[in-house]
Amino acid sequence: MSTPVDSAAGRGPSQGPDADRAPTASAPQGRLQRWLRAASGALPLLRKAPLTLGFLAALWIVAIATGSVAHGPGDSLLKSVGAGTPTLAGGRVWTLLSSGLWCSGLWSYLAVTVLALLLLIPAERRSGSLRTGVLLVVCQVGGVLLGAIGIELGSAAGDLWLDEAVGQLAVGPSVGIVGVGLALSADLTALWRRRLRLLLIVTCLLFTFYAGEVLDILRLGGAATGLLAGLLLPRHRAPRRGWRLASSHAETRVLVALFAATSALGPAVTWITDSQSGPLAIYRNLFIDDAPVPDEIERACTGSAADPGLCRELHADQILSNSPSVLILLVPALILVIIAIGLWRGRRMAWWAALVFELALGAATLRYTLIALQGFRDDPTTEPGVTTALIVYSSLLMLVPLAVIVVLLLTRRHFALRAPRWSALALLGAAALAFVVVGALYIKFGYDLRDQFAPEPSFHQLLVDYPERLLPPTYLALFGTENAAFVPVGGTAKALYVAVGPVFWLVTLAGLFLAFWRANASGRQDSTQRAQALLEQYGGSAISYMTTWPGNTHWISPNGRAAVAYRVVGTIALTLGDPYGAPQARAAAVAEFTAHCDSQGWSPCFYSVTAATREATDGLGWSAVQVAEDTFLPLPELAFTGKKWQDVRTALNKAGKAGITAQWTAFPTASLALQEQIRALSEEWVADKGLPEMGFTLGGLDELDDPRVRCLVALDADGRLHGITSWLPSYQQGEPVGWTLDFMRRSNEGFRGVMEFLIASAALGFKEEGARFMSLSGAPLARIDRGEQAVPLQRLLDVAGQALEPVYGFRSLLAFKAKFQPEYQPLYMAYPDPAQLALIGTAIGKAYLPHTTPAQLLRLSRQFAGRPAAQGVRGAA
Repeated sequence: MSTPVDSAAGRGPSQGPDADRAPTASAPQGRLQRWLRAASGALPLLRKAPLTLGFLAALWIVAIATGSVAHGPGDSLLKSVGAGTPTLAGGRVWTLLSSGLWCSGLWSYLAVTVLALLLLIPAERRSGSLRTGVLLVVCQVGGVLLGAIGIELGSAAGDLWLDEAVGQLAVGPSVGIVGVGLALSADLTALWRRRLRLLLIVTCLLFTFYAGEVLDILRLGGAATGLLAGLLLPRHRAPRRGWRLASSHAETRVLVALFAATSALGPAVTWITDSQSGPLAIYRNLFIDDAPVPDEIERACTGSAADPGLCRELHADQILSNSPSVLILLVPALILVIIAIGLWRGRRMAWWAALVFELALGAATLRYTLIALQGFRDDPTTEPGVTTALIVYSSLLMLVPLAVIVVLLLTRRHFALRAPRWSALALLGAAALAFVVVGALYIKFGYDLRDQFAPEPSFHQLLVDYPERLLPPTYLALFGTENAAFVPVGGTAKALYVAVGPVFWLVTLAGLFLAFWRANASGRQDSTQRAQALLEQYGGSAISYMTTWPGNTHWISPNGRAAVAYRVVGTIALTLGDPYGAPQARAAAVAEFTAHCDSQGWSPCFYSVTAATREATDGLGWSAVQVAEDTFLPLPELAFTGKKWQDVRTALNKAGKAGITAQWTAFPTASLALQEQIRALSEEWVADKGLPEMGFTLGGLDELDDPRVRCLVALDADGRLHGITSWLPSYQQGEPVGWTLDFMRRSNEGFRGVMEFLIASAALGFKEEGARFMSLSGAPLARIDRGEQAVPLQRLLDVAGQALEPVYGFRSLLAFKAKFQPEYQPLYMAYPDPAQLALIGTAIGKAYLPHTTPAQLLRLSRQFAGRPAAQGVRGAA
């Protein structure tokens, strides 16, 4: 998508090469007005969801009217409107619906509001307000009924958790909303159906078995009702097999990573909700340890049952929990989350780490269970059935790491990306060095400050205590080393005591994260020369020559007949144009390159590609959106005759009268004087506008320094440079058959129609040489109206193009090109996963503006703040 205006490679926010023909800019707008316009853009979406808005309005009005916003309905009101086995057994069937009109508190109201906006609005737009309303009622009623039945059956079977839930009531519309979301999933594409179901079902299960409140059980019933409704209701699209794992490596890794992270997400639910009623809540302490409560400390430190060792340990834990060293309590969960990130990235090292971690977790779970069982057996106050329940729940706990291990073994082939050996060695070395250095400092300064500990420790006691400062208290208890030999009482000693663990784990966790996150794999081969040979032999699209620019990596197809130029930004492999090479090999190269990206842990994005590549990605089930409009001039029949060419003929005539001539050159071989004028012309724009020069598909001076790139300059009789254009070759059989406009600059004091003059002169010259076509290159975020119904993302890009118009003027650029009566060709961005759009947008931004300074970004933001577009137009023209 090379932009032949200055904004593409250095002329900046100009809207076309001729300022006197460019449209004037609108008046500057204030910040408040821009915010109001942005907010008004969301109003059409909300207007199409009257049910959602009405439901949320009713929810908040009822909450305010009954004084339930802060803490939910009062006890007397809850007995009348809350759902549960007591109200249903008492015949209060209206609670099946009334329970969905209240929430349990402010945070619940806010969470439900967000959930409704995310799930009900898409459902309402897709299925209509009436159908969505019916689903909401059915899922709320069905969820409450199923949940209540499940509680009764579990209580009758003797389950302590469900028996305790029998007499409780709950309110919350999330029961019906989650059900609507799962019903909606049946009408989505396979990718989004699987992801939405996975997200909602896993979340419901985690809240049910870890938080374990009545509302969580009812919400799980609502989820089951929604799934059933989705299967029974008619759909807009044919049913597909959405439950199986995706065939691609990338999607499988996402699912495995999420499944592995579930072990840590469950305990996090109990921490966030501050509820430990669920049967698996006892698992929490293996991931997120708790600080000791005052009563516990008092029992251990006073009275006849005082235990001095336990007292010191509880005091030590209290000091840690009230300091930055609270990080120690979260270390197991953080390790598992980082390992899950590595699994998502396809790292073999992360796979091994996950396997070892889950084995250790299984052993720790078994040890934890045995200690808990022994404690219950030794406690004469233990109620009957508690020991049996603990055994049952612990068996469920053991199934969690076991299931993760089985999944890891079954999916091992998806985690084949090996990091360089030095990466693992560097990680181990950094962890070992941190352990030694931090330990040496702790022991040395601890011994110097030993009078600030009680009792005063010996050197050996400090040495033994150091590893214990790095482990959560729960794991110390598992190893039987929970009693601290001493605790700090002085301020300096406390600071040393609480800093040891965080420093060590911050270094280790950061190293682990970097080892798993880095996208570069070992053994990558430089295929630049082979790629250039394919380009010269077979050619590609009009912008394929840009693949020779620095910053691109070249992938060669297995048969060696096609290539793809790309760059990795974060986790996105962003291509530069179409695959190029043998025409019959290009379509297959799309799927082959996608497989290559999967194996490396990247998400591919084919950027600025033609319709041929879009057809290939459509066959893979990808999405695509137009990002530019390319313009072509067939040269064999080109003639500047007729009224429509009046502007071009005027520029040619005026240039002749002004003594302006067009001369071909190449920048590396041009005279030093001309080179300096070209540099000065480019620097003139940079200094004047202060806006960042763009890269990627937009060439600058570095890309101009190529003997194969032809430059056409406009010089007057004194040799003064008025303007310059550069042209990139398109090859076949080693010879250029077409040319693409790239670099473009004009002097602010030069000949006004110099751009029309240079482009027209280039067209006539290329025609005389026998070239087949000339491309004026793509106008980003601009397109002609073909009468097609724009998808939401396309409309968003249209809005972005309109917002950028005062700065870079892409639409005016396209209007300027219309002077040359071109043939229009859309350029697309094709991507496999809409969920990656945010990362893709970031990758494109970094590709275009890789070296932007904060000052340049500030100046760019000021352009958005309302600087008149005409100023940018004059600068480019």
